[in-house]
Amino acid sequence: MTRRGLFLFVALGIAWGIPYLFIKVAVGELEPAMVVLARAGLATILLLPLAFFRREVGQVLRRWKPLLAYTVAEIILPWYFLSSAEQRIPSSTAGLLLATVPLAGVAVAFVLGRPEKLSVLNWLGLGAGMLGVAILVGFDLAGSDLIGVAEMAVVVVGYAVGPAILARWMSDLPGVGVVSLSLAITAVVYIPFVLLTGAWPSAWPSASVIVSIVVLAVICSALAFLLMLALVGEIGPVKATTITYVNPAVAIIAGALVLGERVTVWTIVGFAVVLAGSYLVTLKRPARTPIAAEGPEQAAATD
Repeated sequence: MTRRGLFLFVALGIAWGIPYLFIKVAVGELEPAMVVLARAGLATILLLPLAFFRREVGQVLRRWKPLLAYTVAEIILPWYFLSSAEQRIPSSTAGLLLATVPLAGVAVAFVLGRPEKLSVLNWLGLGAGMLGVAILVGFDLAGSDLIGVAEMAVVVVGYAVGPAILARWMSDLPGVGVVSLSLAITAVVYIPFVLLTGAWPSAWPSASVIVSIVVLAVICSALAFLLMLALVGEIGPVKATTITYVNPAVAIIAGALVLGERVTVWTIVGFAVVLAGSYLVTLKRPARTPIAAEGPEQAAATD
């Protein structure tokens, strides 16, 4: 890896490893729907003008049906359930559970009628991944947190379905155009949802929450996607997907250092087993296109 490639890899690992921390801070005062609206709205303001400047909006809108499907699977549902789950479970645990996205991707391929031929190592990876989740849920989480785990399951499935939609129906479309329009659609959807459900805050949020929203939109969404495009161009889509294995570690460290979240032996064991499973299940899989490699937060892993 070149020096530039290493810099991009580290920067993206941080950008997609810290959102769980800032979501945790934001949902301390704001409703999940408001967090999604603020994040998507600000990121749209940053990215949509770039998409217009590059003349990518029109060609993406012509493929509006898969665009809507992608937006629902990758942003509208996952970002809400991720924010809601972090009201119940530690931010580090949320990051760990998202490391199972590659495992869910195998199941999604079967459902879409494009099952991949799995080797013995791939099957071992699936088994290890499920064992890792069982360790996290059974030993590292209290029973009252299982609702949060169920919400994270929705996020994992969404982050697996989103790239599959891109790869099958939108792989030839420009990335900035797809993501900026998806963010714009999300913001439009959440405006009436926030107003009708009373999620609009009754008081101005604290400085820490405002900073969290800005970081989520600017660094974890807009900048992270541009970093991903640059990284794919520098080291290729296959190597770039290994960023998935870095993000959970960043989430654990950030949660422990900033929020004082506990890191137990079972956290480390579960993380290691999930990571090993995700790695094994992706061995010898076909390379994905740059835009299909990651979504707008993580793709994946990401919002």
